[in-house]
Amino acid sequence: MRAVFLKAPEGFLEERRRLGHDRWDEIWNGVLHMVPPPSSEHQWVGSQLLVALAQVARQQGLRGSYETGVFRPGREDRDYRVPDLVYYRKEQATDRGVVGRAELVIEILSPDDESRDKLPFYAELGIPEVWLVDPQTRQVELYLLRGAAYHVALPDAEGALRSPALGVTLRTLPGPHLAVVTADATTEI
Repeated sequence: MRAVFLKAPEGFLEERRRLGHDRWDEIWNGVLHMVPPPSSEHQWVGSQLLVALAQVARQQGLRGSYETGVFRPGREDRDYRVPDLVYYRKEQATDRGVVGRAELVIEILSPDDESRDKLPFYAELGIPEVWLVDPQTRQVELYLLRGAAYHVALPDAEGALRSPALGVTLRTLPGPHLAVVTADATTEI
């Protein structure tokens, strides 16, 4: 169900903040998007990815974090998104989150979510890579920034995708499982 307030009552917004319901809220160019909490499978897949990618991200000089805001520079309070996972360099972050370019964002898909609608925002910030992960099928859509727009990366002959940002290989396996292959290990999620 979609709901649109032309102007959200301040009492409503304050109650959301007080109860912690605003945890996943985003503001898109001044418009509040109230996102429902993710499912347990969504959270589990995201957590497993964070763990599986931790060491390789550190080796690349990147930090990875969960539910961290990505803010448009100069409009931090009026234009931001909250991907499930974000990978960034220390200098790209402030106390609030990542301002401007991150190196990689990962969105775990939910029914009727707006993950694909966030792609133009991420492209405008110059984020070179975005993954969209289906928690049910473990399929990954890998988007690579070319110029001002994203292009879908095609799998190789074995059905694997290669992430330039992290240097890992992703493959969906029967079960379904997502194999994350690094130089040191293979993790099945």
